[in-house]
Amino acid sequence: MSVAVTRTRTADEERTHLNAVTASYGEQIAPFDAKMRDYMMRTFAPFFRDGNCLQVGCAHGDQTTLLLERYSDLTVVEGAREFIDLTRERVGDKVLFVEGLVEDFETDARYETIFFSHVLEHVKDPVVALRKLGGLLTPGGRLYVVVPNAEAASRRIAVKMGALTHLEDLSPSDIAAGHRRVYRLDTLCRDALAAGLKIAESGGIFFKPLANFQFDALIGGPLISEAFMEGCYQLGKEHPAMSASIFVIAERRD
Repeated sequence: MSVAVTRTRTADEERTHLNAVTASYGEQIAPFDAKMRDYMMRTFAPFFRDGNCLQVGCAHGDQTTLLLERYSDLTVVEGAREFIDLTRERVGDKVLFVEGLVEDFETDARYETIFFSHVLEHVKDPVVALRKLGGLLTPGGRLYVVVPNAEAASRRIAVKMGALTHLEDLSPSDIAAGHRRVYRLDTLCRDALAAGLKIAESGGIFFKPLANFQFDALIGGPLISEAFMEGCYQLGKEHPAMSASIFVIAERRD
């Protein structure tokens, strides 16, 4: 198997942009983000297929660790060297790391599972990125795309408070994290279909009444119990439009 990343001037500019926002993530995994990784795995477990797995974007490596529990053949493409180093500290040599952007990733491998979580909102051209990943799927493979939800209950409250002008407005924290857009479920499906993919499943993960920083401050205390978190997870299945994250599970359209 050959794996390569061809860098262009545009790619170098994108890498500079990516490295500039990496610092906004800090060195520790936020409590709410860690819980969301677990909920993602629970949501997708019934749909996972055996075989090799590609993860695009590893951040601190917590999701990579969870994927390793399911997939022994795991490749990670990550544009930020700092995130590769952090993740390698967690998983050692169990993962093949490729430093570069998804748009420039070239390999003769085809994957049964591609995990693309909270990355699509960062890329310059989402349809190009989705089309590229669709081309890396096996005929029966599945692409799992997860993004923050513009219509989350917490964002609806933020609009009523005046903290956001509208649901698709980018907050200061969105901008600091390098987000270029925020999705609704219909616009996420639109981009997947425009990329030539077939949508096998879609939905929401975790009903979200509070902002991330509020959850981070309260998780584990008397106000946010494990039972409360589980209730929000179950409610998110019934109300995807109010969830923290939305997803599509996509396949090749042959």
